[in-house]
Amino acid sequence: MELRIDRLSKQFGSHIAVDRVSATVTPGVVGLLGANGAGKTTLMRMVCDVLRPTSGQIYYNGTEVGAMGDGYRALLGYLPQDFGCYPDFTAIDFMCYMAALKGFSKREGLARSKDLLEEVGLSSVARRRVKTFSGGMRQRLGIAQAMLNDPAILVLDEPTAGLDPKERVHFRNLIASFAQDKIVILSTHIVSDVEFIANRILVMRSGLFIMEGTPESIVASAAGKVWECHVDARQADAMAARMMVANVRYAEGGRAVVRVVADTAPTPDAVPVEPTLEDLYLNVFQDAVMR
Repeated sequence: MELRIDRLSKQFGSHIAVDRVSATVTPGVVGLLGANGAGKTTLMRMVCDVLRPTSGQIYYNGTEVGAMGDGYRALLGYLPQDFGCYPDFTAIDFMCYMAALKGFSKREGLARSKDLLEEVGLSSVARRRVKTFSGGMRQRLGIAQAMLNDPAILVLDEPTAGLDPKERVHFRNLIASFAQDKIVILSTHIVSDVEFIANRILVMRSGLFIMEGTPESIVASAAGKVWECHVDARQADAMAARMMVANVRYAEGGRAVVRVVADTAPTPDAVPVEPTLEDLYLNVFQDAVMR
């Protein structure tokens, strides 16, 4: 199974949202990492055939997806960034409705809906109306509907928005299991969503892929740019105002341990430390983070 993106572009008026990007994706989790406005959502909408590219093509197993028509869309599961649903439906009714749209029989749709609501932790509220759900519960419902047709390609745009830490861990485990023989493309600016489950990461900025590779190779590019130093608490506050400070840990006696992302040592006694994916993100998107 292979999804190939070939010199894909999308332009809105004079604004180029996606600029001739190319990538080949195989089964596993691909993390699409970038700040808000990087072009992630536009790219994913083109992958899902919701938005037509200005130029370039997408191929599935060597066939251009436009020529596949409904056959390609039947392979997709999609959770958009702004997931909408019918608030007066119960969760089970909404799932069965979506199953019917995807061609399931009534019996098959009900069985599949029950299984997925169980998987995302909503079986106990299956008969509650969606309008009574919290944001996190609605997001879990969105994940469930995206997986209804057991898609070969699952596209998730900011899927953990609104989830609490426990829900996000459950989600990551669910996706890692699901992606063993399928392509999962997960767009996010929350680094921890992809740090432990992505087989490959694409870093996107201003409509371009600026880095790609395994999480380990991506993180390695930040080696020598992450530092820890021990300073007094007031100095830590001053550093946070003018440097890319990843973390401050305050200790007793008015002291603090500061983790800084910078090309050079921020203080004479700073020591280099092993970078993380979050450090890499902060290094690449410093202007967006500090804006």
